[in-house]
Amino acid sequence: MTKVAPIDDAELAGLKSVFSGSVLVAGDDGYDEVRQVHNGMINKYPRVIARCAGTADVVDALAFARSHALEIAVRGGGHNVAGRAVCDNGMMIDLSLMKGIWTDPDARRVRAQAGVCWGEFNRETQAHGLATTGGAVGSTGIAGLTLGGGFGYLMGKYGYTIDNLVSAELVTADGNILTASESENTELFWGLRGGGGNFGIVTSFEFALHPVGPTINGGLIAFDAADTRASLNYLREMSANPDDEMTAVCSLTHAPDGSGRKLAAMLVCHLGAGDNAKTALASVRAIAPPVIDRLGPISYCDLNSILDPSFPKQALNYWKTCTVPELSDAVLGILVEQFGRCPSTMSKLIIERPHGAALRRKSSDTAFPNRSEAINILILSQWQSTEDTDVNIAWARETYDLLHPFAGSNVYSNYLGDDETLERLRAAYGDNFDRLQALKNQYDPENIFHLNQNIPPSA
Repeated sequence: MTKVAPIDDAELAGLKSVFSGSVLVAGDDGYDEVRQVHNGMINKYPRVIARCAGTADVVDALAFARSHALEIAVRGGGHNVAGRAVCDNGMMIDLSLMKGIWTDPDARRVRAQAGVCWGEFNRETQAHGLATTGGAVGSTGIAGLTLGGGFGYLMGKYGYTIDNLVSAELVTADGNILTASESENTELFWGLRGGGGNFGIVTSFEFALHPVGPTINGGLIAFDAADTRASLNYLREMSANPDDEMTAVCSLTHAPDGSGRKLAAMLVCHLGAGDNAKTALASVRAIAPPVIDRLGPISYCDLNSILDPSFPKQALNYWKTCTVPELSDAVLGILVEQFGRCPSTMSKLIIERPHGAALRRKSSDTAFPNRSEAINILILSQWQSTEDTDVNIAWARETYDLLHPFAGSNVYSNYLGDDETLERLRAAYGDNFDRLQALKNQYDPENIFHLNQNIPPSA
């Protein structure tokens, strides 16, 4: 355990006296609970936790941290596998209490504060039959997912989450409050759409909404592990015959009944009219005799909560990720063989296919450059006991190493762990990296915000 250094009581009292939220140090009620993030591999002890209730709290917390030379970690939902939402002996600026959501159904716009999670966001917007592309796990924060790009079930028809971002409010390293949009601080707005938390602390997001639900068609279907190749072949065929209204994510996973049975599962979302949806779902059912078949009409909120039990808080996680230009026979063979050797029944291989509207912009239109046909593979190693750590990390790394010769330079930064290199991040951003670095030089030349997929200043 890292020892937490004390802070002068008078200085701390001064921060508390102006704070609308709460300020915690070791020994305070709630400190040990709040310092925990989603990944149980992360066990850090901030010197101060500033639980912000609004933007003014963020400004004061940042000023306090800087005046005391404290390292700064920023927490939204706390889902990031690398655990950068918390630090040892620094300050965690915790936004998780900032839960305001204001929906304008006539304008089809919503503004949400940075502590909102996707389950909460969807519940509010679905009250009006509206949605935007968002995370498929309800406890994922809107902030991290948005700033990193934003995969989701609606990306085929409505693009990535960043493609639906209208504006953002953020606090810069020098304590200024700015709004970034297509008409205000436009270059910063470009950088926020994929550049992560490198340029400031985003306190709220405004999104465009679209008519979705409350009932759509889709759900979960799963086949025996022997039918894995057939499932992946179906995903490959979808790449050749894309349908904007249908998104399917394949997961090599384990039966939800705890038996450990290996399955090839598919999560499906279809936004089209009834007959088109029925035809599409029938084509999925025709892959092989299903072991589980929960396809059909389903509420959009329920679809986005199916995966929630598979991502328990404080489970131990280690992830690797890559993109491949196609699901070649060689890649399929690696996925099948490696999943057969998976040491934990909590682990899975997730295969995602961005398509449709997500790929119609140019790679330079947003900081997130992934606009080409490519398959994203997430090697999600998850387990419960620290005794199993080495074997589970080894499995993930071995799987990644086998896939690496087939992989491109693109990578989804939201999936990157804490052992990636700057070279890989630079390659992932491609031609956008230098432009992002120029923004870093302008807004955070001292690299105050470095606990992220960090783009260091060039100076």
